[in-house]
Amino acid sequence: MYFVETLTMEGLGNRSYLAGGRTAAVAVDPPRDIDQVLAVAARRGVRITHVVETHLHNDYVTGGLDLARLTGARYLVPAGARVAFDRMPVTDGDTVTVEDGLVLRAVATPGHTPHHTSYVLEDGGTPVAAFTGGSLLIGAVGRPDLVDPRLTEQLARAQHASAHRLARLPDQVRVLPTHGFGSFCSSAQTQGECTTIGAEKARNMALTKDVDAFVAELLADLDDVPAYYTHMSPANATGPAPVDLTEPQRADAAQIAERLAAGEWVVDLRNRIAFADGHVAGALNFELDGKLATYLAWLIPWGRPVTLLAESPEQLAVAQRELVRVGIDRPAAAATGAPERWATDPAALRSYPRADFAELAEARARGEDLVVLDVRRASERATGHIEGSVHIPLHQLQQRLHEVPDGNVWVHCGSGLRAAIAASLLDAVGRQVVAVDDDFPAAYDADLVVPGRHGQIV
Repeated sequence: MYFVETLTMEGLGNRSYLAGGRTAAVAVDPPRDIDQVLAVAARRGVRITHVVETHLHNDYVTGGLDLARLTGARYLVPAGARVAFDRMPVTDGDTVTVEDGLVLRAVATPGHTPHHTSYVLEDGGTPVAAFTGGSLLIGAVGRPDLVDPRLTEQLARAQHASAHRLARLPDQVRVLPTHGFGSFCSSAQTQGECTTIGAEKARNMALTKDVDAFVAELLADLDDVPAYYTHMSPANATGPAPVDLTEPQRADAAQIAERLAAGEWVVDLRNRIAFADGHVAGALNFELDGKLATYLAWLIPWGRPVTLLAESPEQLAVAQRELVRVGIDRPAAAATGAPERWATDPAALRSYPRADFAELAEARARGEDLVVLDVRRASERATGHIEGSVHIPLHQLQQRLHEVPDGNVWVHCGSGLRAAIAASLLDAVGRQVVAVDDDFPAAYDADLVVPGRHGQIV
């Protein structure tokens, strides 16, 4: 009997897998913090004999090379991927035996990248699972525009062909993708936790539309690409170094002030309610439970030192783990506790109000002089927006702060998370701000919205 265990990276919207039998296992697309993979193997009582990559990842730093070195496993990487380290190059049709009766077969599935490769797990000669990486996802496919704009349409067409190639597998085969659980590597938001080849044949647009219709729809719906992606594939091709998750240097209030004065980023990991109630002037709010790695890596000038402020050592440790996955290896410093301990003058802590869309409507009805700032992505705004609002997507806000009109800024997004980040960016430069902490459909209920395309609000 075989097993498959799933390791979830919720902050990045990705999954990794450990699959095997009684004594041996293969790790698929492992995260950089490989200790969790080793823990699963130890619990299962299996030896990791193979580590495989479906592609050079664009959205996170792999732990594959480090895991293979540490365990002595064979490291399988698609032959078409240009890398600077020794590995076992994999081509279409190659097979490796994990243990007696358990075989992994490579299937070339270009589209997400030119060299993308899926792996089919066969138990006693019967296909039972397909590790599809960024090829066939749950109700979607991996986006084809992350390698080279000149290749986007070509890769989109290849993605369609690859999905159809995987669809030749038996309907009951489990589809186990790496992307698609909130990752920006997915071409669309996916629904559900598990799927099969049969289920995808019934619903996946790559398998229900002809190639021209599929490509047209796929390319029309591509969203923004996080800025840090440009650093991920080169890091993976070079060969990532092992991670260091030891506790960073501690900073007191004076040192935090010095780091702020030097232009470093001081990131407060507390939830947005606590941050709005009181925080160190100049600190930025990236709450730990809100896709920390994605948004911090997207917004921070790459390589800028970062100091983390956390409520507890445990919260700090979780943040470090998430950040190493996207190449933010070592915080320059850190502090734990409460904001009063982080400020040289606790009486000078800053705060700002939070509100919902109903309160925004009331403020407008009273004739208050205010600015409404929408920090959603353009694709979200196209479905509907607040009349008279200024639109600057969150990932562009730092460079466009000068475009925010004078006045009291009510900033909103789709749920309150990104609005909190934006509010902290504005607050850090001394702007008067109100963070709208509400789901966007409530703006429709408050009669604030001008419908967009299709008249839909999402």
